[in-house]
Amino acid sequence: MHTLDFFNHVPENIIIVTPDMHVLAATETYLETTGRRREDILGKHFLLEAFPNSEVPYEENPVKLSIDKAIETRQVDYLDVIRYDIAKPAEEGGGYSERYWEASHTPVLDEAGQIRYIIQNTHDVTEREKARREQAMTEEKFRFLTDAVPQLIFTMDVEGKLTYMNKRWADYTGIPVEDTLQGNGWEQAIHPDDLQLVRKRMNEVLPRGEEFQLELRIRNKYGMYRWFLTKSLPMKDENGNTLLWVGSSSDVQDAKQLVQELLESNEQMSELADQVQKAYTKAEVERRTLERLIMKAPVFFCILRGPEHRYELINEKYKQLLPQKELLGKAVEEVLPELREQGFIHILDEVYSTGKEYVAEGISVNLDRYNTGELEEMHLTFIYQAIYDEQHQINGIMVCGYDVTEQAGEKRD
Repeated sequence: MHTLDFFNHVPENIIIVTPDMHVLAATETYLETTGRRREDILGKHFLLEAFPNSEVPYEENPVKLSIDKAIETRQVDYLDVIRYDIAKPAEEGGGYSERYWEASHTPVLDEAGQIRYIIQNTHDVTEREKARREQAMTEEKFRFLTDAVPQLIFTMDVEGKLTYMNKRWADYTGIPVEDTLQGNGWEQAIHPDDLQLVRKRMNEVLPRGEEFQLELRIRNKYGMYRWFLTKSLPMKDENGNTLLWVGSSSDVQDAKQLVQELLESNEQMSELADQVQKAYTKAEVERRTLERLIMKAPVFFCILRGPEHRYELINEKYKQLLPQKELLGKAVEEVLPELREQGFIHILDEVYSTGKEYVAEGISVNLDRYNTGELEEMHLTFIYQAIYDEQHQINGIMVCGYDVTEQAGEKRD
């Protein structure tokens, strides 16, 4: 086999150009990745003719600058991830295809030490970068939503150290979030008479991994204290170990003061009833706000009701798992019969009958996501947690988790 034939079949995205940027050779893999034919690019100027990019001036083109540096230093130059769109052939409608690349440029010298040609080895990382940008956008939306709700939203690690506080905290207390997260910076906003109680409660519940709530006073930026109801829930792994805590603090100053004042006078009982109704309405508005927050959260979430596990609430991330399924009002087994053979219907029944939560980490689940009859293997981390009514009877199950399929694939690689 001819030497050039060996090169053409190298399973890498490799192209060879002269010092003046004309294309000498390219592998079949490169041609397939870029959607080009060999006869259309050989002998052409690499950046002006073979792969033009009208969005970037030629002299500022990062690929040109990297090649120039490799020629100048006679050393390999590595190009960080860049967006470099590829022109589409006319038969495909023309225009450009959005693409992201990583590349290296290796100069090859002759016996006299002069540059003979430059080897470019590229990696198409478009899907990875799009996924990363989509994830960043999702997280940005989540931060926006947590900043929009009236509660002070926070997370803590297993030791009780704050790891996140929404902007509402800074707006209310006047303490920057970064200062709050340093050491025990949050303590400076807590009323001295309540601080010991907070520490005591945290020392009690953190080792046990139990839900906790308490009322405490938090100082605002004007130096005045208001009462807040603080609640926190632990997120646990399959072994029952706490992974992190998620909590919120809701301003109950007005309701607390109102109830106290109205209860002091029997003559104001009718007014009390009216104000309680208003407080309930406010709480309902806040509940709906939190529900919208859940719908946009960067984790998949749903609520199943009754012993048949019928879908009552589904957020956007959950819909992305099963984009072709009609779920609301239907039983899990009705839309996902494949789950019974995999044992998940039995697990749901156990959670519903016993109240004992179930946590899975990186578990393999086969789903018919697109209603084609074909099962796709997913790797998911999630929790099944019972929901109780006012009589402390189980009436549903909450499902919350992450899609870790991509991470699982990277580990196998």
